[in-house]
Amino acid sequence: MTLATTDRADKEAEPVLPASRGAVAVRMQAVRKAFGDRIALDGADLSVAWGEVHALLGENGAGKSSLMNILAGFYGADDGLIEVDGAPAAFAEPKAASAAGIGMIHQHFKLVGPLTVLENLRLACGRKAGWTSNEAALSASQAMAQDLGFVIPMDVRVDQLSVSEQQKVEILKVLLGGARILIMDEPTAVLAESEAAGMLELARRLADDGRAVILITHKLRDVSATADRVTVMRAGKTVIDGAPARGLSAAELARAMVGGETAVVRRGNASFSAQVVLELKGVGTPAAEHDVPLRDLNLRLHKGEILGVAGLGGNGQSELLETIIGLRAPTHGDIIMHGETAPVQPADRREAGLRFVPADRFHLGLFGSLSLAENLAVPALSGRRPEKRYWVTKGWMRGRAEGSIRDYEIAGGVADTQARLLSGGNAQKLILAREFEGDFSILIVHSPVRGLDVRAAAAVQNRLLAAAARGVGVLMISEDLDEVLALSSRVAVLSHGRLSDAMPIEQTDRAELGRLILEGH
Repeated sequence: MTLATTDRADKEAEPVLPASRGAVAVRMQAVRKAFGDRIALDGADLSVAWGEVHALLGENGAGKSSLMNILAGFYGADDGLIEVDGAPAAFAEPKAASAAGIGMIHQHFKLVGPLTVLENLRLACGRKAGWTSNEAALSASQAMAQDLGFVIPMDVRVDQLSVSEQQKVEILKVLLGGARILIMDEPTAVLAESEAAGMLELARRLADDGRAVILITHKLRDVSATADRVTVMRAGKTVIDGAPARGLSAAELARAMVGGETAVVRRGNASFSAQVVLELKGVGTPAAEHDVPLRDLNLRLHKGEILGVAGLGGNGQSELLETIIGLRAPTHGDIIMHGETAPVQPADRREAGLRFVPADRFHLGLFGSLSLAENLAVPALSGRRPEKRYWVTKGWMRGRAEGSIRDYEIAGGVADTQARLLSGGNAQKLILAREFEGDFSILIVHSPVRGLDVRAAAAVQNRLLAAAARGVGVLMISEDLDEVLALSSRVAVLSHGRLSDAMPIEQTDRAELGRLILEGH
């Protein structure tokens, strides 16, 4: 089948308007795409109607993002048929797709960090919106933000915003650009539960207004809560094509995604050693602009336990992680590792047995332009002991990478693959493979399964449980209450930079944790 192609980038076309509710907005048939020897799409199909929320499910690496990147013009298909509102459309670049009314909110945001929110919005859609001044751009942007219920400072640099705030900037960007077909890639992955419910309500409202909303998600409850129909992909193929969402159970969807039963995550024995491996005594950090200061935090992490830290995003989670690993200096208080004052430098804390997994995998966890082998070798190349570096050869790096790819089941990658080409789940597995190398006794993880499919999430969670079973003290910072309740031995709540006393997991439940979070404990 030959691709029908169009290129509308040279003309300022008006966004697509729906012919009628229920009519086909997007049709993709037998779409194929390969990246070298790796086949991303192998005859995928998708049909989305105006006025519906259409869920697109699949494991990490199943081809969901590849299919949507083709629709949004980020790269072309090798073969297949693509139609938008009944007309052939294979866009040569994102500008052409945007002119046709297609907007994509990526899981990994496409924003310019050093620019302000308003500058990002003007850069993305100022010409199309007809803004001739900052005043016009500010007025339109604030009006749209107010209509959506977003509170975002327009004069702040994007790289100083929280992850959830950056996502809202992405949503503003595509809607101000006139998007009528909205692709939302894991929209609730970076949000706390209360915010996630509001985001799903927004998706529903946008569809009810006549737009076509494609919801890429790994959260099966998002499907039942919001979607009209669902398409499931596996290994680049469509295995469920536009079935009514209400007719499929979460178990059926999970089986379709993975091609069988999913792994079961079990906490097992929640007991742990009395030995304390990490302690924070009255730790506080400066009240800097756009940061949440930590306020006299006290925390004791025991050998072999998973201590969950629950809370809404933007309440000091990033500041807590950065302070523990040594990137942020406290103004007062003590950080103690294994009974001794923690070293000042992050590299020295790593040598003392500290490992960490950040929430932002691609910006903070990996070097996207480097290969998998090079990313795995970073600790050896940057360690405090120069004699170790003598043994770091290309052959050593390749052999280690091949072993990690096999042991951690990193799909879609070989030793020479650039890390930026990995899906979110496989990127997380790569980080775990690197951080779990060698002896370590303390592991700090922030949102470890955010945006992962059910199989990848189970694999990551079981790795954390296995580490705790070996005696590693795991501090898990997470906004996902299901994850906190499933894995933690004890749980504390972080709110406005203050940490509650940790309580045994058996003494609380979802409702109680939710209340503590909302009330600021």
